[in-house]
Amino acid sequence: MTVSAAPAPAAATPVKPASLLTRMRDSDIWHSFRSSPLTMLAAFVVLALALAALFAPVLAIMNPFDPAQVFLMDANIPPRWSEGGDERFIFGTDDQGRDLYSAILYGMRVSLMIGLGGVFLAATIGITLGLVAGYVGGRTDAIIMRVADVQLTFPAILVALLIDGVVHALLKGIPREQTVFGVLILSIGLSFWVQYARTIRGSTLVEKNKDYVQAARLVGMSTPVIMLRHILPNVIGPVLVILTINIGLAIITEATLSFLGVGLPATQPSLGTLISIGNKYLFSGDWWIVAFPGFTLALFVLAVNLLGDWLRDALNPRLR
Repeated sequence: MTVSAAPAPAAATPVKPASLLTRMRDSDIWHSFRSSPLTMLAAFVVLALALAALFAPVLAIMNPFDPAQVFLMDANIPPRWSEGGDERFIFGTDDQGRDLYSAILYGMRVSLMIGLGGVFLAATIGITLGLVAGYVGGRTDAIIMRVADVQLTFPAILVALLIDGVVHALLKGIPREQTVFGVLILSIGLSFWVQYARTIRGSTLVEKNKDYVQAARLVGMSTPVIMLRHILPNVIGPVLVILTINIGLAIITEATLSFLGVGLPATQPSLGTLISIGNKYLFSGDWWIVAFPGFTLALFVLAVNLLGDWLRDALNPRLR
């Protein structure tokens, strides 16, 4: 009797790795985001306002930076639906005859650019100093942390005012209008770096004694490579939360500096500049000049803070 050979087992079909989009969709963070209607609403508000600022030249009725489109005869016109309003101006006009709706769009763009620039500068400085302080330790750690402790004794707005005054004094030969944008970013960046440095330092002190760091040292990796390639990815989580919340704080700081008269000039509208202008006319009955920019600023900062609170909870494994 002939015995037939058993069929050879079929080759295992290789499993195709999940795409990045699939992994993101199945992640705990995305599930947490979808399960929170308030967070989704906050994200929609932030995205809508950011896109409105980005596409301001398309959405705006006029360019408030162009003197040829601004007429003083149109100054202090109330909103369209109010008595004495003009169909051309939805939210009315300011004291220079600029359409307030257009000025808010362009002003929000300026405020976002300054706020984001200041926050990323602060994060870069703070993360770098925090990594160095935590990994190197010793006298370097002591010097960096004592500088941070001294700066924490002053309010951020006071530090920003001091830096703004010192830099403009050093650049007194250059017109203020040419340097104020960069000086504001520098002032905000140097005012907010301490939070990042202290957070990164604390996490680095824990991570640098773990086995994967010791193994990287044994194979001869340099200190900068160990800090940037191995430690930084494992300590960046808390920084993302601080980064999100500080965006709102940076925009408020810019608005405060502009309100105090040391920020952008009145000819370059930001949300802070518009609020400062509107404050002068508030008691004369021209409430719309301060109300609409103030509401836009409050709405954006509230939405960003809600996103920051959600991100803090989503990245905390104890709350999952």
